[in-house]
Amino acid sequence: MVSEIEKLEISTISEDRKKILRKVIDFVQTKKDINAIINLNFICTHNSRRSHLSQVWAQTMAYYYKIDNVYSYSGGTEATALFSSVKEALKGSGFQITQLSYESNPVYAIKNSNVLPPVIGFSKTFDDSFNPATNFAAIMTCNSANEACPLVPGSEKRIPLTFEDPKVYDGSDEQAEKYLERSLQIATELKYVFSKIK
Repeated sequence: MVSEIEKLEISTISEDRKKILRKVIDFVQTKKDINAIINLNFICTHNSRRSHLSQVWAQTMAYYYKIDNVYSYSGGTEATALFSSVKEALKGSGFQITQLSYESNPVYAIKNSNVLPPVIGFSKTFDDSFNPATNFAAIMTCNSANEACPLVPGSEKRIPLTFEDPKVYDGSDEQAEKYLERSLQIATELKYVFSKIK
């Protein structure tokens, strides 16, 4: 996992994108400066693709850069299920994924090491009781959720950080490649965020 993170090139991030990422950096840094809990809730419409990738990579980068008190969550404006290509993309980067339940919306334990606790992945609404009700940054990872939720109850800060949806490649020959590409883009941008925390 460490070697995978080291391969990510933050120099590929555009200056315009860095301005957007600065809002996440500022939220995390402000919380860290006062030794407060840092709750990040990544929100997308179905909580099946980009929000999960963001949740997993944010928690991973917090561990990698040894930033304490970071708790990463995800949610949607509706609940569906974690999409299979997201699991495959994460496995391709070295994550260990264990399925914990077998209903239509399964629960997964997603681990980046044998020492650290797993991220618990399943689809839920952003205000599900599993997620924090107050004192969190609502980070909007898709345009439709960003437009549908002008206000996120309980959030301290609402940050649009949208990514292109890999769903458009579902069923194509490029599906696996595009999901991995989106996962690595998210990983690279969150590496940049946590690398800037002092």
